[in-house]
Order: sequence, then structure tokens, then C-alpha cells
Amino acid sequence: MAVDPVCGMQVDEKTGIRVSKGGKDLFFCSSNCRDRFTGKPFYKNKLFLLSGICLLLLGFSFVFAILEPFRESFLSYLRSIWWAVLLGLLLGGVIDHFVPSEYVSKILARKGARTIFNSVFLGFLMSACSHGILALSIQLHKKGASNPAVVSFLLASPWANFAVTMMILSLFGIKGLFIIIAALVIALNTGFIFILLEKNNLIEKNKNITEVPENFSIIRDFRRRSGDYKFNLYTLINDIKGIRAGAVSLADMVLWWIILGMLLASLAGAYIPVHFFHKFMGPTMLGLLVTLGIATVIEVCSEGSSPLAFEIYRQSGALGNSFTFLMAGVVTDYTEIGLLWTNVGKKTALWMPVVAVPQVIILGYLANLFLK
Repeated sequence: MAVDPVCGMQVDEKTGIRVSKGGKDLFFCSSNCRDRFTGKPFYKNKLFLLSGICLLLLGFSFVFAILEPFRESFLSYLRSIWWAVLLGLLLGGVIDHFVPSEYVSKILARKGARTIFNSVFLGFLMSACSHGILALSIQLHKKGASNPAVVSFLLASPWANFAVTMMILSLFGIKGLFIIIAALVIALNTGFIFILLEKNNLIEKNKNITEVPENFSIIRDFRRRSGDYKFNLYTLINDIKGIRAGAVSLADMVLWWIILGMLLASLAGAYIPVHFFHKFMGPTMLGLLVTLGIATVIEVCSEGSSPLAFEIYRQSGALGNSFTFLMAGVVTDYTEIGLLWTNVGKKTALWMPVVAVPQVIILGYLANLFLK
């Protein structure tokens, strides 16, 4: 196994990105690391290009009135999610610097149901919205979490985390329990199905998994590392640099996808009439499918989408549509699928909506039928 000279990941020489330099072959885990190593011009960087497009549109909005709704929508989304994105990148940097890959592989890379339960439980504890969870999910993958565990974590976190649970219960009352429980059920079911897909080689396997001996103890290893750690100015500076390096590396992978999602969501939120949502999102199968399509485009973050989901319920009385709006925003959103596609695997990205969307529709239909 070769080692990526940029991020330090182990790379399979058969599947990694090969670059020949000075008569020596180098292998990279992703195009991001390759471009950083080879010095790709900044004007070809996706993050630079998308940021430039957004800034141009925002600038033109002060000249052309037709772009004012876009500016208001974009800035509203930015105010809603900036903290979650920064928190996700910061936590990702902390994980990258402080958490050994053996720990993640021990908890989230073993075969069997326990790994899926662990990933869903960790997702429930996370108090970050879907955009913050994206960064954490990719960081866990980089550290050695299995692909089924990453998908379960990604599905469980946005709508079943503790903070959003409180928000949903405050909006929907006792019926909000259905949204939380159904989200956990879908995360668990999808994780178990992905274990079967991985077993039959229908999805990619994470190449970053570290082989951990059966008798390896996280507690004992943590105590040893804690005993060896000496806190002083030198270690503090080194830790800050390490966290920053991990956060910057993660931002290079995920931030441009998040900006793309914000750009498209802002355009949809600004120029799709509000009455369209109410007219075509009734408690019918057609309403569910329309909701599914809309959620694919305008999903922004769990905290921001929850009130809109409640408004759908208040106007139409369709709890299943509200659930579909919240959950489908994760399983069909181009940001999530794009990140999985480029960082985890194309098969994994394609299978996630194939496996999860039918569950969302079925549970949404049952909610409209029995929870009126």
C-alpha cells in the first residue's frame, strides 16, 4: 500500500490516482490531494469558481432588482448554516488530529449489526445540522469508518440528533415522535442493507480501514496516550496547527459542495412561488412525490427546514409530507450524494437513494393514512 503524500492516507496502488514525478510514481487518494500536490492553478479550483459565481450574483443583485430575492434567500441560508459548517469543519479537524484511526475502525468498521447501532447512536448525539454532519461523515470515512456506518451516521444525524429532536417536538407535539423514530428506523435499515451490499461487493469498501487486533482496547490506549501527553506552549501550538490543517483539508473536499447546494437552494427558494408548495403537496401519493422532488432541490439544514416542514403540515394536514420533506432532503440531496460520489464511492452514492427513498415514501404514506 502506498501513502498519499498530502493527507497521509494509505492508497491501493491499483485503484489510487497515479502521478509520475522525477521518475517516481506517487499515489493519491483523491483528485483533491493530487491537485494540491501538483499545484493546480487557483482559478481551476471548484471552491474558488463557485465562490466567485456567488459573489458576482450577490454583487449584481445591488444593480439588478430581479436578483434581490436571490440575495435575500442566499443570505438567509448563510445565516442559518454558517455556524454548523464551521462547527463540522472544526470537529473534523479535531478528529483528524486527535482521534487515531484505530479507534474509528474499532467502533465503526467491524462487520455486523453493532457497528450500525454505534453509528446511529453517535449520529443522535451530534448537535449539528446536515451541512455540518457532511464534514464529520467524510472525516469518519477518512479515519476508517466502514461505508455502511458512514451512510447510517449521515442519515441519522440531521433529523434524529438531540437538538433537532427538541425542535421537532416543540413544533409537532407528540406526533413529532414519529419523525424522530422513523428517521432512526431508516438509518438502521439502510445500514443493515448496506452491510449486505458490501458483503456482495455491490458497493465500495473503505480503503482507509485500519486493521485492529481483537484484543485492542481503546480505553487502555487512551490512558497510555494521555499519560504520555505533556501540555505546554509547544504542544498547544502544534495541536492548533494540526486541527487547522485537518479542517482546511476537509474544507477543500466538502465546502464547494455545500456552496453549490446553497446556490441552487437559494435560486429555488427565491423564484418558486410559495403557493406552489401548498397546492401540490397534499396528503396524496402525488403530493408525496412532489414533496420528494422539491426537497431534493431546496433542502438546506435541519434547523432551517423544520419550521418549513411544520408549515407544510399546518397548511395541508399531511404529516407524512412533512416527514418526507425533512428526510428526503438528506437521501436525495445533490450535496450529500455528490460528496459520497467523490469521497466515498460512486456505487455507495447511487445505492443510498435507491435504498432509502422507498422507505421514506412508504413511511410518509403510512403517516398520512393513520396520523391525521
